[in-house]
Amino acid sequence: MKRPCVYVVGIGPGEEAMMTGQAVRTLEESDVIVGYPVYLDLLGERFREKERLSTPMRQEVERCRMAYEKAMEGKTVSLICSGDAGVYGLASLMYELSPEYPGCELVIVPGITAANSGAALLGAPLNHDYCVISLSDLLTPWEQIRRRLLAAVDGDFAIALYNPSSRKRADYLQKACDILLERAEGERACGYVENIGREGTRVTVCTLKELRERQVNMFTTVFIGNSQSVLQDGKLVTKRGYRL
Repeated sequence: MKRPCVYVVGIGPGEEAMMTGQAVRTLEESDVIVGYPVYLDLLGERFREKERLSTPMRQEVERCRMAYEKAMEGKTVSLICSGDAGVYGLASLMYELSPEYPGCELVIVPGITAANSGAALLGAPLNHDYCVISLSDLLTPWEQIRRRLLAAVDGDFAIALYNPSSRKRADYLQKACDILLERAEGERACGYVENIGREGTRVTVCTLKELRERQVNMFTTVFIGNSQSVLQDGKLVTKRGYRL
């Protein structure tokens, strides 16, 4: 009997053209695909014949256990995450739960995270040292998020902001901009991308001062340049430091 195994698959933005070949092959070879309902819908018709299981938002632990239990039944299981499973995805939670399912192997299949796919649409905002910070305080205290924002601007990192807003956190991007403006100039080059790789993709460049006044949704990734970043022909570019 084969060893039980769960593949934790990053599906990128969800469009097949932006999935890795490894991710597509893994889903094709799976008996069961487990995921958040929105992510399952993003897979389209290609994998409709698979057994598909889901749990709502904030039931991630239950979703992971569901994947393990199906694998222990002898099924080939893929647990899908948007972007990369190891970047605000379920890879770490699956490892935390693994002692409950001894003998079950975990295989992490990487995907294109929003920082990279969004950066490509904006130009080259992350072309030097950068960091990724989530503005969601569901699992991280806001004071800790504040310290990370200040450390990032003090270190002159370019920044990708995940989860910049939601219905309950409508002003969090504004709060983050206020923190950054304590140390960064208002004309700092910024941008944001909504619905990356999906229908309705929208790309916007602006300054940090302008960004503070913008309303974005939970499907938006925000990019803050470093002190050397510029807006060039509608693109956000962070210079590497080459002498020209």
